[in-house]
Amino acid sequence: MVERNADVAKMGRNYLFHEIAKRKKALLEKEPGTRLINLGIGDTTEPIPPSVVEAMREAASRLGSKKTYTGYGETHGKWLLREKISEVIYNSKVSPDEIFISDGAKCDVGRMQLLFSRNVPVALQDPVYPAYMGASVLSGKTGGAQDGGSYEGIHYLPCTPENGFTPDVTTLPPGTLLYLCSPNNPTGTVLTRDQLTRLVHFARENRCFLLFDSAYAAFIQSEELPRSIYEIEGAQEVAIETSSFSKRIGFTGVRLGWSVVPHKLTFADGSSVWKDWSTLTSTLFNEASNIAQAGGIAALEKEGLASQRKLIAFYLENARLLREALSPLPCYGGEHAPFLWLPLRSKSSWETFETLLEKAKIVTTPGVGFGPSGEGFIRISAFASRSDIHKASTLLQHILLQKADVEVFKNREQQRT
Repeated sequence: MVERNADVAKMGRNYLFHEIAKRKKALLEKEPGTRLINLGIGDTTEPIPPSVVEAMREAASRLGSKKTYTGYGETHGKWLLREKISEVIYNSKVSPDEIFISDGAKCDVGRMQLLFSRNVPVALQDPVYPAYMGASVLSGKTGGAQDGGSYEGIHYLPCTPENGFTPDVTTLPPGTLLYLCSPNNPTGTVLTRDQLTRLVHFARENRCFLLFDSAYAAFIQSEELPRSIYEIEGAQEVAIETSSFSKRIGFTGVRLGWSVVPHKLTFADGSSVWKDWSTLTSTLFNEASNIAQAGGIAALEKEGLASQRKLIAFYLENARLLREALSPLPCYGGEHAPFLWLPLRSKSSWETFETLLEKAKIVTTPGVGFGPSGEGFIRISAFASRSDIHKASTLLQHILLQKADVEVFKNREQQRT
């Protein structure tokens, strides 16, 4: 018989969101007809703006005519879309040639591990989006599963309220591959310019690579906070940035993203990372859908950008309402990101998830699913209708805002400060 891929076997436990879906299904089987309020998975809920829909409709119509039909497109994505991303997103700090269009940031995260030797150590913010850990395990950069969801060969860098959600990289070995996500999923916190500058400096001094995920950058409201790693001097020598249209314009189901691989970026032997990424993507990927790319171009036009700002403002207002409802408790995120990171007094994050699911019919995300340092927290997503946010706010207050809990949290915060 054909042997199993041992790296897949190392994954062991279910992927976080598959486990959440399984528990939702179990409740609905037990209580048929129950309507759940989904504040769990970060999936957009508002419709795609009309100008973007129309651009995709026109692109689809062209495929129905012999005169305008097109097949395979440009290998690394439509040049016009790459120009738009360069100009609008990066203020021309990166060239269109350094931008590779894809079917989403998560897909690029998985493919990107193939660039690096199995012997390269990996470091993750903890807590952080679980796909980074999964991609590392599946690409063979671990020895095997350990207790608590940790894996040999992966360095977990605790990011907690005590250290300002900033990873301490000083103990990492040279040549480490470090994943960064800002605004962070799940904590909703944003790395400052000074923090990112120190991380870039460390990477340059220690020959490390930074894989920077900016999927939520459009939610940043302050000009003082960097939206791209390339706002930091020297980053083009040490960093790849991946991003997405999913959250900024509602493309979670359309699937369109990009990665920036600077020409200045080289491996230890001096060879070009850009050339290897070009080879890899040309071999394993056949360009994003031309219909999706037409939508991406429209999203970066004047009308599309105006619609994007409205969508983001809607979700951030949802986050503000949730923060306000939970205001007696310490709550992180929600100001420059669509996620709230809520500490718990006593119960584990899965126990709290079950309580909210059973009693309030609200789906959240248990913090421990994002890494060991996520235990004792839950993530609440602001991606929902306004009516669901109002309902959820009342229910969350009823369950979470017990007087004893509020006093414990107040005392804890006073001790921290």
